Amino acid sequence: MPAIISSPGMRQLIELAARIAQTNAAVLITGESGSGKELVARAVHHYSLRCSKPWVDVSCAALPEHLVESELFGYEKGAFSGADSAKPGLFELAHHGTLFLDEVGELEPRMQVKLLRVLDGVAYYRLGGTRKVTVDVRIVAATNQDLENMVETGGFRGDLYHRLGQICLRVPPLRERPEDILPLAEHFLKQTNSQLNFADEAVQTLQSHLWPGNVRELRNVVTKAAVLAQHAQIGAGDLLLAPARPAALANGSPVLTVPAANLDGMEKSTILRVLAQTNGHQQKAAELLGISRRTLSRKLKLYGREAVRQSYAS
Repeated sequence: MPAIISSPGMRQLIELAARIAQTNAAVLITGESGSGKELVARAVHHYSLRCSKPWVDVSCAALPEHLVESELFGYEKGAFSGADSAKPGLFELAHHGTLFLDEVGELEPRMQVKLLRVLDGVAYYRLGGTRKVTVDVRIVAATNQDLENMVETGGFRGDLYHRLGQICLRVPPLRERPEDILPLAEHFLKQTNSQLNFADEAVQTLQSHLWPGNVRELRNVVTKAAVLAQHAQIGAGDLLLAPARPAALANGSPVLTVPAANLDGMEKSTILRVLAQTNGHQQKAAELLGISRRTLSRKLKLYGREAVRQSYAS
């Protein structure tokens, strides 16, 4: 995975990840969706003593709840209808290596209990198995949710949270590291069409946008502009972004600031707009937004039916 990093904050984060990698401590990476949590997780594996061993990653939100256990821990032939042969779980596949649990906050309570036991070194059975399995795996987990708040409200086990978060790393959103915006945009542009470049006004638009969808949104915007470009230079209008908001100056460098309430409103507006573009197809909308289908459903419940209905009419 290429790492395009220019900002001091991200450089310090990767350096910290490299130091942490030399231990076997579990690492919990937090940050907004699309901010680059997997990049940091891969850095932990890359700089670790396990770097020559397997890297296995799984999105806990992408797996249907009834399949999470069989995917993580495997199953024996005949364990359930359709189990025509035995299958090792992801823990076994990651033996001596690193298992990356993305969106770990989506795990339902029963799986949280079983995961905690395995992380504590307790041997487990495959589904339908009679032989215990013991693995040596380094766990790196990531979430865009506030697990501390979920612990307080009963949505996540406190003991599992502390077990996963022996070391906690926070990935800053793209708006907090504006030095990364243009290098990333140029990288994505080169990947799509190396003959194109950005006009000066496009650069200004890129650098002043708040990027609520972070790096994933930036990649989508640049890729779409490159595919639809009719000239050798991409202008500000080609980016199809909303007008820029003013930036505040701090220590002579532009720092984008916006109240939390405004960010929440921007997120809601973006989600409803994309949902309308997909004619209400939530799976397609979730993929475009870079979030899980389950996360999208939860946010739509917060917005209410009337807000969703109005988004189709607008």
